[in-house]
Amino acid sequence: MRRGGERRLYRATCLSRHWVAAATAGRQEAQWVAAAGGGDGGSSGGSSGGSGGSGGGGGDDGEEAEKKPVFGWKGWQDRVAADPQFVYKVVVEQVIGVSASVIGDMASRPNWGLNELDFVFATLVVGSIVNFSLMYLLAPVAAGPGGAATAGFVQRVFGDFYLKGWGAPTGHMFQPGFSLGSRAVNFVYKGAIFAFIGMCAGLVGTATSNGLLELRKKLDPSFTSPNEAPSVVGNASCWALHMGLSSNFRYQALNGLDMVLQPVVPSGVFRILTSVIRGANNMIGGISFVMIAKALGVQKAGGAEEAAAPAPASTKDSKKKKK
Repeated sequence: MRRGGERRLYRATCLSRHWVAAATAGRQEAQWVAAAGGGDGGSSGGSSGGSGGSGGGGGDDGEEAEKKPVFGWKGWQDRVAADPQFVYKVVVEQVIGVSASVIGDMASRPNWGLNELDFVFATLVVGSIVNFSLMYLLAPVAAGPGGAATAGFVQRVFGDFYLKGWGAPTGHMFQPGFSLGSRAVNFVYKGAIFAFIGMCAGLVGTATSNGLLELRKKLDPSFTSPNEAPSVVGNASCWALHMGLSSNFRYQALNGLDMVLQPVVPSGVFRILTSVIRGANNMIGGISFVMIAKALGVQKAGGAEEAAAPAPASTKDSKKKKK
């Protein structure tokens, strides 16, 4: 009897320990889920404001912030933590934004760009790269402990390390609480970064487009491109100029508008508005790039040259008629 009682007591003790462990795990899981799904209400007010709301990104419980399960690398996690709408904005930019940019590009060319599809394809490749880069660099970032001290040189340049040191806005130039000079510093610094990204993306996109054309010529010797292949460096330089000035200003203004609308507009309405606005912004960007490229002579359509070519022949015919 004594041994049976000891066994029952041992089983009861093990069972109670199991219940305590399960309850503890349940509480931890609830905290984990709350950290993953929560924060929308607390951060939506300053999600587009940049560093203004990032200082308190850790909240009262630093342990929960460390356990917050967000998909992506560290920079992506920091941006999602600062702006719950960041993922949606990126998707909008890559789907609606790039499509609108290509439409604007084609609308600015003769015959809706059907005779200049090689140029349009280059715009598609470069646009996909630059749109993501602009969204990523202009997004507000949640502050992390010791982040600036441990960041490498590349992270400091493309992050907000130097802007913080200069007392300038770290996200977009319309963040509240800064002087006009500090906003100008942000615009120039961001413009230099965007121009660098435009140059790199332009090199990749133009080289890819020209390479595919050369591959098609090898596979189909009878194929002749209707247009002169753009200079890789020249086209990339045009992208650098376009991004450093036009795209820089438009995306700065776009993020400033998000900062004003997001706290006062319901989430569903905000998503519709930002989709329409970003689509229109990218369409304007596509049109403006074609205008710059044509004005600088970077992209030369074959139709224009062929139209101008018969002119000398007509003068010869007129001379023959005179004889």
